[in-house]
Amino acid sequence: MSKPYKIPESVLVVIYSANLDVLLIERADKEGYWQSVTGSKDTQDEPLIETAVREVFEETGIRIVDEASAHERDANSVPVASLRDWHLSNIYEIYPVWRHRYAPGVFTNTEHVFGLLVPRDIAVTLAPREHVDHLWLPYREAADKCFSPSNAEAILQLPKHARHAGT
Repeated sequence: MSKPYKIPESVLVVIYSANLDVLLIERADKEGYWQSVTGSKDTQDEPLIETAVREVFEETGIRIVDEASAHERDANSVPVASLRDWHLSNIYEIYPVWRHRYAPGVFTNTEHVFGLLVPRDIAVTLAPREHVDHLWLPYREAADKCFSPSNAEAILQLPKHARHAGT
């Protein structure tokens, strides 16, 4: 059975701390390609917030839990209130190196931007098949390090959208 094509609708989650340091992760398949958490919807009807929650956990090990699951919170989890939809979307051309993952004739992806406020010392556990390293940088430096122009632009908008502790 062949692997299904990726859905050309995704999330970009800028993970940041209260002092606007940004978590970047380095791709396993492209050395030196640093980015925020990204990932496509699993199904057409998957809500974007669920995509964001799933991708953050898969790529960083950070769990986003709702109020009903608050009893499950630990040092590696944050409340769902820390995740904010920035109501920004980018439509971009899919890099040729990754087009084979999409159906024939699909050349663009729509990316929806979210921000996630976490404690600066939260543990990060990478998915080794996807990412090989992580680092925290002040947001301007993080934007400069990203390979993706839309990711860099989202990070530069962080001060406008940042949700600080207690707000």
